[in-house]
Amino acid sequence: MGKTAGLDRNDVVTAALDLVEREGPGALTMRRLATDLAVATPTIYWHAGSRDELVAEVVRAQSRRFAERPVEGTTPRARVLSAAMNMYLGSIEHRAITSLAHQSGTASVLAHPLEVAIVAELEAAGLTGEACAEASRAILMAITGALVLALRDPSRIPAEHRPANLWAGSDAAVSAETRAALGAEADLDAIARTTISAVVDHFVPARARSRRGAA
Repeated sequence: MGKTAGLDRNDVVTAALDLVEREGPGALTMRRLATDLAVATPTIYWHAGSRDELVAEVVRAQSRRFAERPVEGTTPRARVLSAAMNMYLGSIEHRAITSLAHQSGTASVLAHPLEVAIVAELEAAGLTGEACAEASRAILMAITGALVLALRDPSRIPAEHRPANLWAGSDAAVSAETRAALGAEADLDAIARTTISAVVDHFVPARARSRRGAA
């Protein structure tokens, strides 16, 4: 039984966010939300507006939660990597909201607080202006590429199109050892970290000193 007395917009947004997290973007309908909150469907429209408006608010709510993720590390490079991994891991941990944001065209809204954190750490490492923008975009590209692989649904890939079978049937001139390794299941999180770390290392050298708090 849902909450009825004193229901407000925040209640509706929170309930919608929780519903998407539990059951995926497809579960978010105004009628289903009304059922969960034990109110009439028009009440949901009254508080949240259209479904598109509600989706945007759900994404913003998750975005605010992302902004609370701490950046860790004692060196500029470690802190930039921590901020970058927050974006990757946050998207994985909340994949239903990530999917909703991509479907609704609000992915940039969802990621913005985490992008701000990356830029703040890059500037603290001494990069500003075009150098900071280039580094930020390169890191975002690495994260986005990693997420494309990590968030795909393996169950939707026909067996004959999966790497193990493609490599097993390939006549490519590679060793049996390499063929077996390429056909094996990959640790995508570890590979993502290695890739993102390499990009961060390119822009933030190990000897970089923090300028945090500098005038």
